Amino acid sequence: MLEVRFYHLTRRSLEEALPRLLEMSLERAWRVAVQTGDGTRLKALDDHLWSYDPEKFLPHGTKSDGEPETQPIYLTAEGDNPNEADVRFFVHGASAVPLLGDPAAAPRLRAVVMFNGSDSQELLEARAQWKALRETRHELVYYQEDENGKWIEKSRHKNA
Repeated sequence: MLEVRFYHLTRRSLEEALPRLLEMSLERAWRVAVQTGDGTRLKALDDHLWSYDPEKFLPHGTKSDGEPETQPIYLTAEGDNPNEADVRFFVHGASAVPLLGDPAAAPRLRAVVMFNGSDSQELLEARAQWKALRETRHELVYYQEDENGKWIEKSRHKNA
């Protein structure tokens, strides 16, 4: 069974919140995949991760960088999983639903759906994913930011 976490952004942007979650994943020695909804956003995310904090470095790459299987953080707009990710983040409208049923594409430990609560389309898509994944064997956990930007667990669903 895979844990699927839904992170509802209410205070920070994805660009502010995602790097820390990626850092935490690497601290656990997890291999990571980040899937965006399209190639334009993939390029913007790639650029952002190189410059988000001048004091930090997040080793990452895309298919076009070569050797995607060696990337600690692999960025993609597709359903590929060349680095055999332990955790996969779905951002900017990327859907977890089709990939979690495919053992070759699914992460080994955890999937994370991040969505902007002030974007009505992302909110609708996240709700649709939650509803679809409730019918699976996966454990679903919903987190929302509090007024200080801390993640608070609001709901958990597990099929018996």
